[in-house]
Amino acid sequence: MQSQDKWLTKVAFLSISFMLTSAYAINGALPQMTRALGVTATQAQALATTPSIVVTVFVLLSAFIAAKLGDKKTIALGMLLVGFAGVVPFFISSYPVILVSRMVLGAGFGIFNSLAVSMIAVMYQGQTRATMLGWRAAVEQIGQAVLTFIAGLLLNLGWHATFLVYLLAFPILYLFYLRVPDTSEMLAHDQGSEKVADAKPVQQATKISPTVGVLALFAAFLVIDYMAIQLSFPFMAQRLGVNGLIVSTILSLMLVAAMLGGIVYGAIQKLFGRFTLQVGLVLMALSNFLVAFSNQNFMLLTVGVLLIGFPMQLISPFIFSQLPQLAPLKKQPLVTSIILIGFNVGVFIEPFIIAMLSGWLGNQTNNAASAAYTTMPLLAVTLLVLAVVTGFTNRQKSR
Repeated sequence: MQSQDKWLTKVAFLSISFMLTSAYAINGALPQMTRALGVTATQAQALATTPSIVVTVFVLLSAFIAAKLGDKKTIALGMLLVGFAGVVPFFISSYPVILVSRMVLGAGFGIFNSLAVSMIAVMYQGQTRATMLGWRAAVEQIGQAVLTFIAGLLLNLGWHATFLVYLLAFPILYLFYLRVPDTSEMLAHDQGSEKVADAKPVQQATKISPTVGVLALFAAFLVIDYMAIQLSFPFMAQRLGVNGLIVSTILSLMLVAAMLGGIVYGAIQKLFGRFTLQVGLVLMALSNFLVAFSNQNFMLLTVGVLLIGFPMQLISPFIFSQLPQLAPLKKQPLVTSIILIGFNVGVFIEPFIIAMLSGWLGNQTNNAASAAYTTMPLLAVTLLVLAVVTGFTNRQKSR
């Protein structure tokens, strides 16, 4: 058994994704920080959102950093930045210093974000690769839930203590560095054709395909749809007079559904093969229709919201699983970065796109719930059209 196939190595590798969504883990401390630091609510919220903006920049730069340092050392650099910058607010009460530390935290995430995905393409093949991609997506969701919970417990000791969650970066880095092989060395050894035990030999790309850019746009559209439901749900629930605690619980269960999607991705991909994408698109469309036509039915609305996370974590790993056929292995960090930028840009532009579409469809109100109800049917139909078009393309390729 090769070292990368051992279960502890897989755990060590997947553990780095546990930290990737931890930027929002400290959100519960923002009200306390607003008072303690004497800043506005908007300034406090910037401490949560700033890392995501910086991530987008460093996701692209990570490919060039990895080319100089190698994959393993680049991940180590990113994790060290997360660990050291993350805990700075535990010792400091200066807003400008904390803001800079959050920017450095985002840089750390961005440096190893794409490698957390692209290294799977180098280390694993076939069904093992599919399973690892699914589990990686699940671990992100688990990390967000667990770290948010731990940060909430630490908040009882004061807002400074919340930032101690980032100390977890150090034991995770130690385990990773101890167990995970350097994929730069593996690339030098395996530059030839890829052999897959449980599938046809994979035709290795010799240059980056233009399809990568199409997939990045596709990723942006998917996350716009996903975030539209996630962000508009509290406003929809408020219209129905639903308690905020119930809303928070349902949003947490939405993360659990997304986690389950990542866990079962390998099995679903094995069952449906290249049509896994269409399964995910149809389920996302169903979620949109349920939300759009829930009207005053909170149960129907809840089912639609809970459903959206599951197919999103079927499609996301599927997109990444296509990249080894669209670019050489040595270019995997770069093309993975391009896809991740698509996802991040989608998150950023979602409010503007939904508002624009809502206006085009005749809804001139500035209400988030109304905008979502107006645009969901259009988004659902678009998802079904994409499912039909990509399904037809798949049938053509399989002949």
